[in-house]
Amino acid sequence: MENYTMEGRTYRYYGQEAPLYPFGYGLSYTTFRYQDLVLSPPVLPICANLTVSVVLENTGQRDGEEVVQLYLRWEQSSVPVPRWQLVAFRRVAVPAGQETKLSFQVVAEQRAVWAQDWHLEPGTFTLFAGGQQPGQQTRVPSEVLRGQFSVTGTARPLRGC
Repeated sequence: MENYTMEGRTYRYYGQEAPLYPFGYGLSYTTFRYQDLVLSPPVLPICANLTVSVVLENTGQRDGEEVVQLYLRWEQSSVPVPRWQLVAFRRVAVPAGQETKLSFQVVAEQRAVWAQDWHLEPGTFTLFAGGQQPGQQTRVPSEVLRGQFSVTGTARPLRGC
């Protein structure tokens, strides 16, 4: 085998075609609302980590659990990358009518790209937070919040951080 590219071989690289059952697929007996997505800092050095917080509210009549998912998208990259990549998730129980604030850490290694070696690149990134993948069609109302952050500095090997 000479072609090791993942393009066309896994749903992460299919382009615009959506997988039949994406990560997080399923139904709940209640509804949730996402709000107040905060990315801190909005501009970070190339080797720094990103702190993410989001508020999850159970807007339904029943207690429920939600799998909160964070996806990262590279806005420009020197090599082919997935449309988006799952970088964090957490199952959270939220009583009916209540809300909870969640915090996540997106480490620099999760922004690394492969080009003969793992390396970090500066640029603009979009982070998605919600109960599903970005752009996923569902039978019940659901939302995915998005925020952008920038990475400054010069490209460097991951092991150089």
